[in-house]
Amino acid sequence: MGTRDYPLDRVRNFGIIAHIDAGKTTTSERVLFYTGSQHKIGEVHEGETTTDWMEQERERGITITSAAITCFWTPTGEADKKDTSKKIRFNVIDTPGHIDFTIEVKRSLRVLDGAVVVFDGVAGVEPQSETNWRYADEGKVPRICFINKLDRTGASFERSYASILDRLTKDAVRMQVPIGEEGDHNGVVDLLTREAVYFEGEMGGTVRRDSTIPENLKADVEKYRAELIEKIVSEDDAMMSSYLDGVEPSLVDLKKTLRKAVIDNKIVPVYAGSALKNKGVQLVLDAVVEYLPSPLDLPPTKGINPDTGEEVFRKASDDEPFSALVFKLQTDPFVGALSFFRVYSGKIEAGSYVYNASTGVKERLGRIVRLQADKREEVKEVFTGEIAAAVGLKEAKTSNTLADEANPMILEVIKAPDPVVSMRIEPKTKADQERMGMALKKLSDEDPSFRVTSDAETMETIIAGMGELHLEILVDRMKREFNVDANTGRPQVAYRETILKEADANVKYIKQTGGKGQYGHVSIKIRPMEPVEPGVKLKNNVKRDAHFEFINNIKGGVIPQEYIPAVEKGIKEAMERGIVAGFKMEDISVDLIDGSSHDVDSSEIAFKIAASQAFKEAAAKAKPVLLEPIMKVEIVVPEKFMGDITGHVTSKRGAIDSIDDRGMAKSINAKVPLSEMFGYTTALRSMTEGRGVMAMEFDHYEVVPQNVAQDIIAARK
Repeated sequence: MGTRDYPLDRVRNFGIIAHIDAGKTTTSERVLFYTGSQHKIGEVHEGETTTDWMEQERERGITITSAAITCFWTPTGEADKKDTSKKIRFNVIDTPGHIDFTIEVKRSLRVLDGAVVVFDGVAGVEPQSETNWRYADEGKVPRICFINKLDRTGASFERSYASILDRLTKDAVRMQVPIGEEGDHNGVVDLLTREAVYFEGEMGGTVRRDSTIPENLKADVEKYRAELIEKIVSEDDAMMSSYLDGVEPSLVDLKKTLRKAVIDNKIVPVYAGSALKNKGVQLVLDAVVEYLPSPLDLPPTKGINPDTGEEVFRKASDDEPFSALVFKLQTDPFVGALSFFRVYSGKIEAGSYVYNASTGVKERLGRIVRLQADKREEVKEVFTGEIAAAVGLKEAKTSNTLADEANPMILEVIKAPDPVVSMRIEPKTKADQERMGMALKKLSDEDPSFRVTSDAETMETIIAGMGELHLEILVDRMKREFNVDANTGRPQVAYRETILKEADANVKYIKQTGGKGQYGHVSIKIRPMEPVEPGVKLKNNVKRDAHFEFINNIKGGVIPQEYIPAVEKGIKEAMERGIVAGFKMEDISVDLIDGSSHDVDSSEIAFKIAASQAFKEAAAKAKPVLLEPIMKVEIVVPEKFMGDITGHVTSKRGAIDSIDDRGMAKSINAKVPLSEMFGYTTALRSMTEGRGVMAMEFDHYEVVPQNVAQDIIAARK
């Protein structure tokens, strides 16, 4: 085996995340340009970007799948740019900002060590910014903020910074003050060094530092610099003590303390600039090096030994047993199936066998490629802390752990959200029918938030996803990539059913024929499922997942142990088609309290049928209701349209949560049933002369009002 060409402390794995249209992909393109990975800057508005490499991405100007890119950066302060010992390896992932592609953000955050969060300098914090921030909080991902687009009319660094403090975190702190805004934006002041920084030459490629600060900014610089230093020294008692005695720490000590605070998620540095106008991006890259962690800065990776169930830990070292997480599958037009993986420990060579600890399957790792968006570089070996893609792994799925067979471990899985929109799909011709099955399988393998099912009654194929755009793009990909023409039905809401009170049922299933009969007898009690605090250890007789709890309270073996799984299976199958309108039932706790068996006639099938019948009987008495997905909606409109839009939202059964100022516009925040929101973007455009924009995401399920439920039930009959 070979040795790594870059020490681990000079590796940074980070993502670039933002709300749609905050300028994230443009920022990624500048990262590629300044790191020398491409010689021409691609612009989103010209459909030329490297990270947006799918056809639909370039057409729509949005990022759909996370592009993984490896590039190298020499910090701006280094005089000798050709000295390779100063270079830092960046593994960068550009993620989508559109809410329908949230799974891509979750997946990339799972395998990254840090993130650059990009904000629109006009809009500040937007709904998807909050969602992504929440995901980063869940994963304890250290962050740097970049307030972008400060060249735009209406841009305000101060207002955007205030929105970060107000809506995301009180731990944010300015690292810079912009020199001018809107048309006058031409640089920044570095608060730590008290230097004005300008970006000159072709594409702003020359970074010039000047100790002379513009006169009109001097007072602000001193004020905000004092705030920054106080924030940093508050993280170190000894430093704080000497600072209070009037001794300012050295620049080296300030940066060292700030680095530790950022990695510990105690401080979030905020930078300023305009990626489109080539201002500020290089200093963000310097900050990635100075403040975001290398794999060595993070605690050992935790997993479970699949053989013993015990917790195991792996340090970030090439000498540890191999462990890696598959975080994305993608079909590449040139090499076929790609499995993207992040190596947490050890190393692996192309051509060797790899053990899938999640499935117990061993496969040959044919080729390994490193990606620059849609360009591929073949590599012989990958090491700890690297992100690469394997060609031709047939069994690997998203969230599978690849490991050393002699020292297996399973890493924490990436949980996919449940779909909220579904639609019927059918092939146009017989030839399309043959290809459609394969296309749907490949697409659902790639995207865990995309589900494919078959309606048992109508035999129709149903596809489900996170929104209209999500499904529209997947149907579009079927046509482009798999040559499948398909007709789709209207989008349908993913309704659910549940119960509101406790009920019980006692059912005997007896069937006597000429030979061996059937006998199964169960007595159950069902109730609405109560939430459980995370980390609470369940009793041995309790099985629980996100939406179902099964409690086995059988005493004295009145139902033999071998039939208990059949009882649970019968109940779960009955829950697949609810009794109100045939929608899936959720959030129910089932207590198996009694029953009986027959030495000769009892069987798994008899107990399964008895349990299914008992559940339906109990559910009918437990006040069953219909649930609908409620969406968190933000609509931004010019003030003159606010009255019309709030009235319109209310007419759609929406509840207004707040109305906030957003520059010259108003931001209306509301909760609205998904069923009322189909096609709303078109209606909004026509009501606001094309000036209104909207974003929405799933929030929770709620009981459907009786008058609305009656129409839904009638339509299902």
